Amino acid sequence: MRTPHGSPGEPCIQLAHGGGGSLSQQLIRELIVPAFGPADGVLHDAALLPAPGGRLAFTTDSYVVRPLVFPGGDIGRLAVIGSVNDLAMAGADPLALSLGLILEEGLPIASLERVLASIRREAAACGVAVVTGDTKVVERGKGDGIFINTAAIGRVSHDLTISPAAVRPGDAVLVSGDLGRHGVAILAAREELGFRTPLESDLAPLLEPVRALLAAGLELHCLRDLTRGGLASALHEIASAAGVRLELEEAAIPIAPAVQAACDLLGLDPLTMANEGRLTLLLPQQQAEAALAVLRRFDAAATQIGVAMAPATPGADSHPLGLPRTPVSLRNGLGVRRPLDPGRGEHLPRIC
Repeated sequence: MRTPHGSPGEPCIQLAHGGGGSLSQQLIRELIVPAFGPADGVLHDAALLPAPGGRLAFTTDSYVVRPLVFPGGDIGRLAVIGSVNDLAMAGADPLALSLGLILEEGLPIASLERVLASIRREAAACGVAVVTGDTKVVERGKGDGIFINTAAIGRVSHDLTISPAAVRPGDAVLVSGDLGRHGVAILAAREELGFRTPLESDLAPLLEPVRALLAAGLELHCLRDLTRGGLASALHEIASAAGVRLELEEAAIPIAPAVQAACDLLGLDPLTMANEGRLTLLLPQQQAEAALAVLRRFDAAATQIGVAMAPATPGADSHPLGLPRTPVSLRNGLGVRRPLDPGRGEHLPRIC
């Protein structure tokens, strides 16, 4: 089939490549990483850079949410919080933020003013300065109103290596709250889907929970905020990078009834839905209760959902039909395990 940018039969980029699911992981693994790195072979939310007197964390992200304003936030607040949360996953305190605006011809000035005011308020609340930026305008119909690109720099003031590479068999797997609210809130805000929900996005900065975990002296092995692709994609990325299996207790995973109902209605999996104020944490099992005590000061739904295990010997963890079993599995109340597969990503374009 001929596409606008390719010849007949030529592979082309699909919307699902940007959805945070298996196609996103494939694009990164097979094309982007071989072209550029990373040098240490580990993908994380922020890169750690040596600097005089310590380390810096550096991250970048782009935001293409539709609609621009949604229950619980807007694209401006999302851009600041998303960038700050990526720094927090390295245990870094934010220092500076860049702001790149791609504006669509015909965007109301009032809409831009609202987004800029939101960026200013949230940056002040997170203690990060917007220090540089750029603005471009594209033709009408080419940009969904506003696209935002950010880069952020933060200071790392601890000696931990918070990375998938630090994960060990026996680690506890925790989540900081219930899952899937952001994805459902964005879907409900799209009038063409025709369903309503009282849910708001879980959009929130994660700086304070991470600072509290660090202040408690806990041995944080890995932090990951659960954005595009949700819990399923995040844990697949961690398990693959760490060389471990992750076994989850299905009944322990916190999902609000309204989120579950919406996903059942739309035929979606809440474990692949985007979040913008939730993290997963892996640390030694003996520190799990102390970590939960900290996290529950911010969200009572924080819980342990699983454990990291040693990788299976070849052939010992295969699917009954001979298919390879994924490195993340769910165990139900009867003790039966099934693979937790990351979604492809095509059902939720432009949500973060």
